[in-house]
Amino acid sequence: MKKNDLLLILTFLFTISFYGQESYYNDVNLNVTGLTLKEELATKIISTHTQFLFYDQIWDASKATDVNPENNQEVLLIYGFENGTDTDVTNDRAREIDNNSGASGDWNREHVYSQSLGTPALSDSGPGSDAHHLRPADAQRNSSRNNRKFTDGSGNSGIQSNGGWYPGDEWKGDVARMMMYMYVRYDDRCLMSNVGIGDNSATPDDMIDLFLKWNVEDPVSDFEKQRNTYHENTANQNAQGNRNPFIDNPILATRIWGGDNAEDTWGIYTSSDNEVPTAPTNLSASNITTFSVDLTWEASTDNIGVTSYDVYVNNVLQIATSETSITITNLASNTNYSFAVLAKDITNNSSTLSNVLNVTTLEDIEAPTVPTNLVISNETESSFIVSWSASTDNTNVALYEVYVDNVLNGNTADVTYTVTSLTANTTYKIEVLAIDNVGNKSALSSPINGSTTNGAGVATELFFSEYLEGESNNKAIEIVNLTNTDIDLSSYSLARQSNGGLNGADWEWIMPLAGTIQSQDVYVVVNEAAGEHTSSKTQAAIDAGDYLIQIADSIRIHDGDTNFGAPINFNGNDPVGLFKNGILIDIIGTYNGGSANFGKDKVLRRKSGISQPNTAFDLDNEWEVFNKNDASDFGTHSAIVLSTNDFTNEHNIHFYPNPTEDVLRIQNKSDSRISEISIYNTLGKEVLSVQNVSNEISLRVLPIGFYLLKYKIENQWFILKLIKK
Repeated sequence: MKKNDLLLILTFLFTISFYGQESYYNDVNLNVTGLTLKEELATKIISTHTQFLFYDQIWDASKATDVNPENNQEVLLIYGFENGTDTDVTNDRAREIDNNSGASGDWNREHVYSQSLGTPALSDSGPGSDAHHLRPADAQRNSSRNNRKFTDGSGNSGIQSNGGWYPGDEWKGDVARMMMYMYVRYDDRCLMSNVGIGDNSATPDDMIDLFLKWNVEDPVSDFEKQRNTYHENTANQNAQGNRNPFIDNPILATRIWGGDNAEDTWGIYTSSDNEVPTAPTNLSASNITTFSVDLTWEASTDNIGVTSYDVYVNNVLQIATSETSITITNLASNTNYSFAVLAKDITNNSSTLSNVLNVTTLEDIEAPTVPTNLVISNETESSFIVSWSASTDNTNVALYEVYVDNVLNGNTADVTYTVTSLTANTTYKIEVLAIDNVGNKSALSSPINGSTTNGAGVATELFFSEYLEGESNNKAIEIVNLTNTDIDLSSYSLARQSNGGLNGADWEWIMPLAGTIQSQDVYVVVNEAAGEHTSSKTQAAIDAGDYLIQIADSIRIHDGDTNFGAPINFNGNDPVGLFKNGILIDIIGTYNGGSANFGKDKVLRRKSGISQPNTAFDLDNEWEVFNKNDASDFGTHSAIVLSTNDFTNEHNIHFYPNPTEDVLRIQNKSDSRISEISIYNTLGKEVLSVQNVSNEISLRVLPIGFYLLKYKIENQWFILKLIKK
């Protein structure tokens, strides 16, 4: 590069840094485009989000950031449009600053990205309490919006013919920029296709055209800017520390996702420069493999400066980069490809394409390695699971074939396979081979014997017995032990697959289990936030959440370190797996099942006739469906009959008989004194309290059913299960 060119570029970039953008972005590479720019901005707004607000703090934050510029005793109401002179208060554009609550006539905190539309649903912490998308709204209008997806329209806010919600001409740009912030800040937790009705086919990720259009049509207001000014300054009591980049410069969205140019408030991308860079030269290829190729080219020149290069494969834009070399992967073997590159400057002027380079990938004639370490598990009278260590290949392992007694039984892309339709009490020879993308096959693995059980119907393994996907963060899983022995949980774990693998997700957020499940007992895992009492929860959901927290054997912490309770924060299309020594043994939902909402707003209970796990989810034959708030069966299982023998706890205190009819007797053979007893029904409500505990408790006032009895010794509470028959 010539010294004069370099001096000109440095002068230009110096001007950008000090006369265009806010200093907040001085350490962000604003020359890049596409998803690279998205990642740059994500890194910035995540690293500077240093103060995490509680949901109740949003009241005070809104009173600082959403003040009406024309009257500092009011806040502006998103979706509002009328000056308050008519008789309808729900359409007011402003409201007295201290008239805040969830009551009619007051203003409430609107989650512009609706809580229930997150994946998983947003709680009242983390993204659910991010002030950049929480805005004052009339309480009733907020309720009318509910969780409707945003859709296009015109005029004032309201429900549209397709059932979506139009925020109004004044607010649509605000909404778009808030949604863009949430997507960049929280990634797939806040997908755009979940919250808006639009098309993402022209963008490199899940961004939809609706929000790009609104970002152009409704420019940034001074009202929006005052929010960023407040939140960057952490000296403010309720500030977060980060900014919304798309309020600072809307054209950043265009540079990431394309579409019509939005406003360039910094003036650095839309200058009078209309000179295009020179075309890249000397495009060449090296390191050609069966699936990849390395490309390099000579740098282009420009009157201001080249900022990025677009790489085309077979005339289709593949990727953008700021470098002059790149590795293209995921190619087919023995296939001809054409490659070309063009250069762009910071104002998006594009050069002509470079020379077209034709390259043929190498032919793949190498077979994968042989699968090893075959293991048989989950044996039943008609099936078992075979698993193995993954093979390797010079390109890619595509499938495995499973042979039973020398006959092909089926194939799978996974490293586990369920062999079904077998005969009871029979031994089979199992072998596996690997196949690559072009059909090269490995040799068969070393054989292993797998045997079915004798059909006596006795359980041999743990399995899921119940699943609850309820309101807000009411999420719970129950595991049952119907075997004849107590089972140590140290080799077991839970995991989930987000959105049925729609975004390429695999099993994630693995949660090791701990403790012991006694024979003929259950183990309940609950999301900590199930115990939250929020305005978004119905009373039935609050009762169910309280009950689940009380009976839980394991409570999954709900915070940023656990992705807010993952894997116990599933949605209705998130498969949940039970693993033993890292091998899947049972599943709720279909792995890679896509958007099928098998469990959305449902309680699923395993039928009493099921005695073994199954890695092939069978909703119709193995599960019963109940209301999303019906937690009444958690803590027990229909196949378990509680013993009528005395219940003896660690203090050598006997509660008997159990089940009981009218009277529960207590025999205390220790020095410990029970100071208090409380009994709760399946909704978590206290139905009986005893302060002066004697040697028996009358249960005549209680209906027949399942209960939890809590007793207090030396300021510590203990729990046992109780049945009134």
